[in-house]
Amino acid sequence: QMQLVESGGGLVQAGGSLRLSCAASGRTFIRAVLGWFRQAPGKEREFVGYISWSGGRTYYADSVRGRFTISRDNAKNTVYLQMNTLKPEDTAVYYCAAGGQLRVDVEGYTYWGQGTQVTVSS
Repeated sequence: QMQLVESGGGLVQAGGSLRLSCAASGRTFIRAVLGWFRQAPGKEREFVGYISWSGGRTYYADSVRGRFTISRDNAKNTVYLQMNTLKPEDTAVYYCAAGGQLRVDVEGYTYWGQGTQVTVSS
């Protein structure tokens, strides 16, 4: 088992920044692909980005590429999502997830955090 706990969400004005953290415990974190997803009210959960176990490979959804950055600190068992130039349409509950492969679909991840709310006001 792996437990994931997100933090860092909140209310921010459009154009602002937030950094989300996801702390992991339990199974081997260092070998896991870590992904970030988000879910807005009434919408399906969507892929935001992922980072490989080494941190050497990242991939982002078109909607966030150039504004969001994922990083990880394996010594701290933590993955981060730096979000810049936030827009109202970024408002959602953000989830981190862990899996074994570089996947963009929800089904590709086994372990999920409880989510943290991000609200961007216009």
